[in-house]
Formats: sequence, C-alpha cells, structure tokens
Amino acid sequence: MSATELAPTFFLALIVILVVCRLVGWVLRAAGQPPVVGEMVAGVVLGPSVLGLLAPGVENFVFPQQLRPVLYVVGQIGLVVFMFKSGYEFRTEQVRRVAGPASLISTAGMVAPLVLGGLLTWLAVGRVNIFPPGVPLFVSIAFVGVTLAITAFPMLARIILERGLTGTRFGSIALACGALDDAVAWLLLAAVLSIAAGSAGPVSLAVGGTFVLLALLAVVARVRGRVVPVTGRLAPEHLLLAVVVVLFLAAWYTDKIGLYAVFGAFSLGVVFPRSEAVDRAVDKLTPVATVFLPLFFTYSGLNTDFGLLVQPSVLVFAVAAIVVAIAGKFGACWAAARVAGEPNAIALRVGTLMNARGLMQLIAINVGLAAGIVTRELFSVLVLVAIVTTVMATPMLSLWDRRELRRAPAALARQS
Repeated sequence: MSATELAPTFFLALIVILVVCRLVGWVLRAAGQPPVVGEMVAGVVLGPSVLGLLAPGVENFVFPQQLRPVLYVVGQIGLVVFMFKSGYEFRTEQVRRVAGPASLISTAGMVAPLVLGGLLTWLAVGRVNIFPPGVPLFVSIAFVGVTLAITAFPMLARIILERGLTGTRFGSIALACGALDDAVAWLLLAAVLSIAAGSAGPVSLAVGGTFVLLALLAVVARVRGRVVPVTGRLAPEHLLLAVVVVLFLAAWYTDKIGLYAVFGAFSLGVVFPRSEAVDRAVDKLTPVATVFLPLFFTYSGLNTDFGLLVQPSVLVFAVAAIVVAIAGKFGACWAAARVAGEPNAIALRVGTLMNARGLMQLIAINVGLAAGIVTRELFSVLVLVAIVTTVMATPMLSLWDRRELRRAPAALARQS
C-alpha cells in the first residue's frame, strides 16, 4: 500500500475509531465507567474478538496490516500528550505528604503480584499452551509476574482527575504508588528483555539512563522559577512550539533508554514551569490526546483475540490470572495501607485504584509481543486481566462511597 493509498485508509479508520469509542463510552457511562474504559473496550470491539468474528472482511478493510504501525505511532502522540498533562496537573507536595505509606504500599503492590504471577505461570508449564517456542521458561515466568505487577498509571491518573479525587489523601497515595510501581516495573521488564535477548545492554541502558533523567529533571526543577517570566514574553505560538519540542524530546529519550515515552512525558510535566501562559499552551494540547489516544487502544485490540480462550486450559489459566492479579494488587495494597496506619476507607480505595492495570499493561504486553516472548494466547489472557481489573475500579469506588454514606447516619444516631 502506497503512501497516497494509506492516507485515506487512515482517515477512515480514525473516523471509525472515534465514533465507536464514543458509542461504547456512552453505553458504559450508564454503568458508571469513565470514558477511558469505553476507549479500552472499544479497542477490543474493533479487533478480531468482536468485529473480526462478526465481519472479518470489514475489519481487514478498515484496519489493513499496513495501517497498524501508523495507528501505533499516532496513538503514541495522544498517549504522550495525555501523560504530560497528567504530570503538569500533579503536585509533588501531595507525594511528600504520603511518602511513608506510599513506599510501603508500592513495595507490597510490586512484590505480591510478581511472586504470585510467576508462581501461577510456573504451575502452567506443561498444562497450558501459552509458552512461545525457543523462549527460556524463566523469561515467560518473569514476564507474566512483571505485567501483573504493573499499575495502569495513566488510567489511574485519568480516573482520579475525572472523579475530582486529585486533592484527596487516597488519590495522592495512589498516584505516588502508581508512579513508583510502574517505574520499577519497567526496569524489571527491561531486565526480562535483556535476559531474553541474552544481553545486559537493555537493563544497563535503562538504569543508567534513569539516573541521567533524574539529574536533568532536578536541573529543570531548580531553574524553572527563572524560566517563568520568559514564558510570559513569548508569543503563544512560539511557546506552544517550545512545549511540544521539549515534550517530544523527553518522550524520545525515555523511549530510547527503555523506560517508555509515557515516563518522560509525565516526569517532565511534574517539573515543568507553571504560569498562565504555559497553562494556556498545555490546554491547547488537550484535544490532541482526546483524538489520538483511542488509536493506541485500537492497536492493542487488533492484537487481541478472545476466541483463543475457548481452549479449556487457557480459559482456566485466564480466570486464575485474574484472581491472582486482584489478590496480589488489591489485596496486598489494602493490607499494606492498613499496616501503614491508614483507615480502612482509604486502604480500600488505594487498593482499588492500584488494582487497575489497563493502559500500562497493554503497553507492556505489546512490547512482549513485538519481542517475540508472548504468544497470542498469553497476550489475550493478559488483555482480559487488564480489562477486568480496570473495569472493576469505578464500581468499587462507588461501592465504598455508598457504604460510607450508609454508615454516616448510623454513626450520628449512635452519637445522639
């Protein structure tokens, strides 16, 4: 397919994606789900699991193989802009207030699913057809453990923003824990990829590059007070260009060191100079994320085939993976929060938010698929885990809210 043929194909696919995302989001909104969950489910609907099953000719026509790398790249633009905006709206003083409990909860939320996921995969050896040929067993075991340990940090941030939870204690703890968990998880994923490739290069690059990134961010944080007056003197179009250039430079760097573009985007947003002029420039980028982020979900959905789960052994493994994922993330984070002295109401909400895996797990398993260490069966299982654990988040948060409302009149009655 030539470039002139690819352009109209892309425009048609973009129209279909945006319309389906809006329709699915509208349906799921009635169930209390945020728009981002609708986008995730819509991505699966447009893939072989639904559209490909009902009308394979339509799927191939709208999403030909030559188009899929384009969807991935353009989806990255939306993802990077969204994460930058999330970081820009994030306040570091929120993390400082919760640094103690966040470190304990983050550790528990990493170790428990990592161990449980690895153990489950080890038990599946010889029983479930999910292991790619030629890949060391340890790589598959470690990969599943790492992907189950990931928290959907962008999804978590979006849920917190959309529900107005940014200033709450549990929202701050969850954001801090999610950022820590995903940074560690991507370093571990780099280590797994290094082992799979038989080289220490990727993990060395990730670790060394992370120290360089932290040093650069510290410099930006230190000088941003001097930069703020300059932002007010720049023409709006020049300031917008500067923001975009610096943002994509950060995304490029973290992609090259193996930490993925979203971390560069989010961390830059956290330390970025803040002023009224910068606020306006960042707001102008918001429509980019709104339009292009759904393309990444669709790209993942095109690689997901739930029809592969009809094999009894794979289906049993999928159910077990969901149970392990919830126990290892929700259960461990709730327990750690209680040990850290947090009230049960906060511990339940932190565990609920940390349990959502959505976007970041999709990113990780796409990396594994591209590296040849994930089969289509395992890919579909992990997508199912991501969807279930993410869809759970909003109803469970609403459940905890209703429980508190019911208990409040009872507590007042006892006091009177």
